[in-house]
Amino acid sequence: MQNAVPRSRWVRWLAFVVVALLGLAIRLPQLGVRPMHTDEAVNGYIVGQLLAGDTFAYDSRDRHGPALAAVALPLARLQGAKTFSDLTESELRITSVVAGTVTILIFGAAAEMFGFVPCLIAALLFAFGPLPVYYDRYFIHESLFCTATFGLIVSGWRAVKMRTLGSGVIAGACAAVMLAAKETAVLHFTALFVAALGFWFWSPRGTDPRIRQWIKSKAALAAGAAFVVLLLVLYTWFGRDWKAIPMLLHAAPHLLERAGGQGHEKPFWYFARLLTGGWSGGVVIALAGVGLLMSIGRSGGAAYRFLAIYAVTIAMIYSAIPYKTPWLALNLWLPATLFVGLAIGSFWNAAANRIPKMAAIPAFAVLAGLMTALLAHDTKQRVFLHPADETNPYAYAHTTEDILGLAPEITEMAQRDGIPKPRIAVIASDPWPLPWYLRHFSDVGFWQPGQAVGKADFYITSTDAAERYGDQLRDDRADFFGERPGVLILLWLPMPK
Repeated sequence: MQNAVPRSRWVRWLAFVVVALLGLAIRLPQLGVRPMHTDEAVNGYIVGQLLAGDTFAYDSRDRHGPALAAVALPLARLQGAKTFSDLTESELRITSVVAGTVTILIFGAAAEMFGFVPCLIAALLFAFGPLPVYYDRYFIHESLFCTATFGLIVSGWRAVKMRTLGSGVIAGACAAVMLAAKETAVLHFTALFVAALGFWFWSPRGTDPRIRQWIKSKAALAAGAAFVVLLLVLYTWFGRDWKAIPMLLHAAPHLLERAGGQGHEKPFWYFARLLTGGWSGGVVIALAGVGLLMSIGRSGGAAYRFLAIYAVTIAMIYSAIPYKTPWLALNLWLPATLFVGLAIGSFWNAAANRIPKMAAIPAFAVLAGLMTALLAHDTKQRVFLHPADETNPYAYAHTTEDILGLAPEITEMAQRDGIPKPRIAVIASDPWPLPWYLRHFSDVGFWQPGQAVGKADFYITSTDAAERYGDQLRDDRADFFGERPGVLILLWLPMPK
């Protein structure tokens, strides 16, 4: 059953379009309610600079590649944004929503590779699972990166199998988008290379000739050309900044430094614990483990053997690197859903061969209903009810809801004191995400602690910076705001006259 594909391509695509639309529907509500994470705020500021006519300036020290901005910029313009202050949370996050929806559609293209039923089950898990729904509503690079990765796997497989120019171009373009989204693409390229080697030598006929034939084909040349051209177009920001290319070539030291942790060190088993959490996590990963074992045992065919090697390799790489953030788990959830699909499809086949279908159908319906209830509970809790709560494992170092009251209080106090255009001075070593929440004010300055700060109507300081400016702030009173867990900022308000 797992390899059966409906005879009509329209029937197959209709099923995946329906699932994608359902996934889109669950990703759109309350899109702007959750506070902006610091990373989201930085990415939003970059889009704001681009709206103002600036060129994307790649910096391997503290920025990822330009792909996210390249997709977000036209989407923001289509929604009417013209300046940084025009942007809203929803207008930015729609980029990740679109990327996640496209990922669901790619499962339809993968049906010939992995089977219709496993891909349909995987698409449903991706559409409604708490982890993909959460990060597909997050304006960071991971959703787009995951889309491009899946696109590379599917188009690359088709390119090796069919050796057509079109599939080669798509594969090269997907690889370019991966590297233009995040430099961690090199880890996935490594895992895919290991999977290709394993597939080559694991072939029942010895070394599989298709890879050798692919390397010598015009499709491989087309893939390489598409990769280079699109990568140059994106990193140079359409030919406007060629300094980005040497910076990309020298990014390795910064990546190695970041991999060491930089305050984000987690134990080896972090992702396993994250993926098995909640009501549904243990069930999903247990089924994925069964599907993985079936793939290794050659029950799923060549495509699943390739996927198994890739999935195990990338999971080991991510787990071994000290630097870990929860959104990286999206790259592990993707292959896991296909292994779940393989396991469930095989269980169905086994059950149908041993018991009457009239008995098997109700049993699987009950199991499907139970799984749906578990997923619905976790998605509701983590995505909609507690999206920024400290207890939510997906809300990593997240901006608190308390920060939402900062700008309104400044506006209220300015109106009270008759200040039409308040001058705001922010003094903090790390001011993010404050530039996002102060974007509607026209006169805002940012200073590092210790720098001389001129007269302002309102001061915002970190707790440590406040001690250095005691004389300057002695006539003001402090109002505390939680910025993120364990981090407070102080809004200094003039005393009423």
